[in-house]
Amino acid sequence: MAVDAPITPGASSLDRELAGLGALWPKLAAIGVGLLVWQIVVWSQWRPDYVLPGPVPVFKELGNQLEQASFWHAIGITLQRAAIGYALAVLIGSLLGAAVARVRPLRRAIGSLITGLQTMPSIVWFPLAILLFKLGEGAILFVVVLGAAPSVANGLISGIDHIPPLMLRSGRVLGARGLGLFRFVILPAALPAFVGGLKQGWAFAWRSLMAGELLVIVANRPSIGARLEFARQFSQAEALLALMIVVLVIGILADSVFSAADRSIRRRWGLIEPTS
Repeated sequence: MAVDAPITPGASSLDRELAGLGALWPKLAAIGVGLLVWQIVVWSQWRPDYVLPGPVPVFKELGNQLEQASFWHAIGITLQRAAIGYALAVLIGSLLGAAVARVRPLRRAIGSLITGLQTMPSIVWFPLAILLFKLGEGAILFVVVLGAAPSVANGLISGIDHIPPLMLRSGRVLGARGLGLFRFVILPAALPAFVGGLKQGWAFAWRSLMAGELLVIVANRPSIGARLEFARQFSQAEALLALMIVVLVIGILADSVFSAADRSIRRRWGLIEPTS
């Protein structure tokens, strides 16, 4: 009788490493091409070096920034604002989305309004925010919440709308009612679309926060946006571009977290191949 050769853990580990390298090299290649294009533009003297410096002085300045305690203090303030604003947006958006998805009169009343709010540029809200909250933390958080909450709400609404009616009937037959039906049937079934809404909501929140920190400089609260504005005022191009790279990296890291969660949920729900 033939005996199959055992599958060694080393082989699967090697496969995972090769798969990781296969996923990594396109990103590294894109970064390399981007840096090359950047350097070519600098060499072309399209703008003077003091206006558009090359990658080398910018990354040198980034290294200097990373050694400063004030830089990390600014990062902490920005991330604190992002966490508070996004948490409020998720809470408000989730409650609003659940209510609109389940209450027909409410959907007719404000369903299209939520979509309209989602399409509004966050910069439009700042005159009103400053009028209401002056040049303070409230103005920034107000715009962050308004920027992110509609995306969260629409993500949950879309997820609930696409739940098969048979699943809801089965849940009711098994005794699920009210909050129990929402917790054990509706929310798990809507989770993939809801995570997509959370991801989009974060993108809007981050964009709104950066705009807010550039426009609303709060006294004794040095943030990444404030440092960007000061770098612009003092024509410190290297510092400005270094801080822009920091903003980009934070956005990419957050997107990676949401993408990993999205893939995990979709894989668990059988929406993608287990090996993808």
